[in-house]
Amino acid sequence: MEKNQKLNQKNICYFCAQNIKDVDYKNVELLRHFISAQAKIMPRRRSHLCAKHQRKLANAVKRARTMALLSAVAR
Repeated sequence: MEKNQKLNQKNICYFCAQNIKDVDYKNVELLRHFISAQAKIMPRRRSHLCAKHQRKLANAVKRARTMALLSAVAR
């Protein structure tokens, strides 16, 4: 694959591709895929999510942290 082809490739949002409407805060395994090793929410350019699902993901992670389903700090 050439460099130009790689730049023109579109990254498709995971939630749009899987046809997931809402991001559930109780689905901790899914949320962990979008959290870095330092327990930070990954930015859009790394997670390849659309703006709508990035906002929903951020709210779901924050709710999961409030409910103590996810750790708020890295170990």
